[in-house]
Amino acid sequence: MAKFGVMVCGHGSRSQAAVDEFKVLAERLVPHFPDWPVDYGYLEFANPVMRDGLDALRAKGCDHILAVPGMLFAAMHAKNDIPTVLNTYAAKHNIKISYGRELGVDPKMIAAAAARVTEALNAANATNPVPLEETCLVVIGRGASDPDANSNVSKVARLLQEGMGFGWVEVGYSGVTFPLVEPCLNHAVKLGYKRIVVFPYFLFTGVLIDRIYGFTDEVAAANPGIEFIKAPYLNDHPKVIDTFAERVREILDGENLMNCSMCKYRAQVLGFEAEVGMAQESHHHHVEGQGASAPGATVESCTLCDTFCTGACRLDMDHHNHDHDHGHSHDHGHSHDHEHDDDHSHDHHHDHAHGHHRHDHDHGHDHVHPPYPQAKHPHGPESVRKRLK
Repeated sequence: MAKFGVMVCGHGSRSQAAVDEFKVLAERLVPHFPDWPVDYGYLEFANPVMRDGLDALRAKGCDHILAVPGMLFAAMHAKNDIPTVLNTYAAKHNIKISYGRELGVDPKMIAAAAARVTEALNAANATNPVPLEETCLVVIGRGASDPDANSNVSKVARLLQEGMGFGWVEVGYSGVTFPLVEPCLNHAVKLGYKRIVVFPYFLFTGVLIDRIYGFTDEVAAANPGIEFIKAPYLNDHPKVIDTFAERVREILDGENLMNCSMCKYRAQVLGFEAEVGMAQESHHHHVEGQGASAPGATVESCTLCDTFCTGACRLDMDHHNHDHDHGHSHDHGHSHDHEHDDDHSHDHHHDHAHGHHRHDHDHGHDHVHPPYPQAKHPHGPESVRKRLK
């Protein structure tokens, strides 16, 4: 009989606090699988890297590993980068690795989100009660160059608004796409609501949480007549842990397929038609294992930002086609989805029989991603150009 092991695949962060929080989440999965070893690893920036976690499971005799992406939504990291690492490792060591799906839009995740928002509301209402219908909810997602992942943030926001009864809801993103946090909040203040609740739909802390709260403080200072409330991110809420456990179990149940009906690599998604059928390649190798000691990992070492990472370093990098916020740490919550070109090129083939993409490496050529079609949108990364020093 196969000996199963559970592997949680994180994005990684140069923020040690974010790395610590991810470790706690992985450890909280252990009681859900008392008969199977559970381990974890990161795709980039932090240690242990994914192969270290896989090595640990193999050392315990596991020959069938059930791996899940530690991510809210499926964009490039979940669709391309993690499967590349898993399939390469499985082929090298002749073991079976089955890949599950992302957390996604799930009733348990919505319940966890509602609990975090309610936590913030209860604290505020203790001194200043404001009806929900007079409150605007602003949900901030990671932001990716994958429109399907971005649209899921809007669905989460609508479910929270309708389920809880907020007067209005707006959606923004911390990077890559639009509207970014500052233009989103500047729009929200024009709606006339007495209170604005800013909720980062993220799993963990990190530079992007700092960015969200930093812009919130700035917009609040400019609008003293409106009460701004910063709700906490998801972190290790019990419902989040339950969802991770379900994603592991459904691998064996054969219910682990990612949503490909709106995947830009497979369908004619409006504005992204050029990417249909593209090779889904991995580009994490150059930052694998780098941590908080990497150059430019903190705001203190940045020449562009003062108190929090604004994302200004993302500007004028379209010749690299990067979705990274270079020079700062990266958050896990995300759809955490950064796309960039480097010297690694791959020839990838897709295999949906096991619910994930198969990736076979061929480093003999270069491949360039089409630019994100809305890269110059004034409410996207361009909105921080005024901060360049």
